[in-house]
Amino acid sequence: MERIISITGIFLILACDPFVTEFPDSSAPVMFKAANASDTTYVYDSLEIKVVTWNIRFGIGRFPFFGDSCGDSVIADDESVEANMVAIAEAINAMDADIVLLQEVDLESKRTGYLNQVQYLLDNTYLNYGSYASMWEADYIPSDGVGRINTGNAILSKYELTDAERIQLRLRMDQDDLFQYFYLRRNIIKARIPALSQSGKDFFAVNIHATAFATDDTKEQHINKYIEVLGNIDAGGGIFVTGGDLNSVPPGSVTDFCEIDMCVNDDFHTENADPYHKEGSYFENFTGEPDLLVPLYDTYAAAIDTASYNLPEHFTHAPSTSMIDDTTVTMYDRKLDYLFTNGTWDSGSGSTDQSAWELSDHMPVSATFMPVGD
Repeated sequence: MERIISITGIFLILACDPFVTEFPDSSAPVMFKAANASDTTYVYDSLEIKVVTWNIRFGIGRFPFFGDSCGDSVIADDESVEANMVAIAEAINAMDADIVLLQEVDLESKRTGYLNQVQYLLDNTYLNYGSYASMWEADYIPSDGVGRINTGNAILSKYELTDAERIQLRLRMDQDDLFQYFYLRRNIIKARIPALSQSGKDFFAVNIHATAFATDDTKEQHINKYIEVLGNIDAGGGIFVTGGDLNSVPPGSVTDFCEIDMCVNDDFHTENADPYHKEGSYFENFTGEPDLLVPLYDTYAAAIDTASYNLPEHFTHAPSTSMIDDTTVTMYDRKLDYLFTNGTWDSGSGSTDQSAWELSDHMPVSATFMPVGD
């Protein structure tokens, strides 16, 4: 990511208008509707619904993107992006998802052929409504040919979304001002889903993508803010389904992934290595790890419960380094993606779809939410 910042200072001096979109603490997301949706408003009828969270890696599958692990490429070819987006849409339809929480979705970014991926997925799935909150929006990133970029979180739903809110998460404080200016502005996106009956309770979907590489307490701050947002809904008598890519491992997990994440010619875990650990791969570097998620598990129902979350079949992360010379090394290595509710999941419905390995470096997690009775 540092290469993105390398020559941007020149443009700060020459430009009258800012290159990067900065966001207030709270703002309105961009709203979408499927082109093939009828004029009839689809209102949640308080039946059981299937909820999915999925970091789709901006529709590039296993493309060796330079910002991920050991990649050195930037612009994916249009044919590959289209093929992968077709496969993602087919996977969502096959899951028969009612609410989908997506992370790393591109809108008209150069790296993915300027495709509006939110609108594409709405137009090619059974979903009807969307809400999008950018975490990185810039007119032009000159380094490495990145160019125009707009990527973020989205909530897609079969049912109407209202009162949507983009909640800004704290910026990383371990970066200099210039680097921070051009860096990601992560967020929580929340939307209300009107219901015909839910015992008079408001029903919300909440999506988060927490920081991955901060070396200060930013991840702790992100997760604490997430807990605060959920707590406010709960205290107000609302019901929520929520999840996302928390970039945090479960309690009791292995915390050192440096060797798994190591690229060719990397030097970590040796006497002369500086730093000793690979950025983002040693979770004990983060304040509170691996117990940051304990309050969520203690307070709310998890789709993948405490008896199962550290089992290999529920690992959701499959790094780019898991393929070297077309040889599988480690396909899935840790759990980073989660679903919670202050209501009830259908017992045994929680699932991690590891068959999606070719579509992203994160696997979708799904569960069936049971309605609140009248």
